[in-house]
Amino acid sequence: MKVSVSFLKYQNSKEETIKKIMATHADYIHVDIMDGLFVEAKNDDLDEFIHLLKDSKKPLDIHLMVASPKEYIDKLKILNPEFITIQAEILNPLVYLKQIKSYNIRAGLAINPDTDINIINNYLNYLDLVLIMSVYPGMGGQKFIPQVTKKIKMIPRDKLLVSIDGGINDETIKIVRDDVDICVSGSFVCMSEDYEKQLEKLLT
Repeated sequence: MKVSVSFLKYQNSKEETIKKIMATHADYIHVDIMDGLFVEAKNDDLDEFIHLLKDSKKPLDIHLMVASPKEYIDKLKILNPEFITIQAEILNPLVYLKQIKSYNIRAGLAINPDTDINIINNYLNYLDLVLIMSVYPGMGGQKFIPQVTKKIKMIPRDKLLVSIDGGINDETIKIVRDDVDICVSGSFVCMSEDYEKQLEKLLT
């Protein structure tokens, strides 16, 4: 299992938080971008993200919680991310999955807690990753929803990577550690004084 660290919620400045993540053994930096439409929160200053992440030594795992991803994908491709994930609940996800793949970026589909996992069957030929949301998207620091874990068993693991995001800490990781390829952890790491120590707790 690999760990992707989200900086949606943090103690220090965003710039300092990213630097601290880069200094750890985290496998990815998870980049949550919100438009104020698909979710209430808004943090979609793409120029700022590009400035902060353009020299990242870690692969980027971008999660677009936005209603219309086209311009975001077009602009963020300059960061050469490993993954760009869109939400399954938006209109015409296939259009954006094809767009992501056209840039030779691995494409992901995020599934909200109330969304039927079978929706992924419509997009299997264009997917590399399924992101199971174990909280409702748009805000860091929420509690893990254990019921979503049953969805993991319904994903064709021979074709897709499985990631989980939301409420991941040293206790909830025990529920999913053996069943996912990537876990996303945010406030558990970034609201602490010692990022590396928190990562070690997730992996042991």
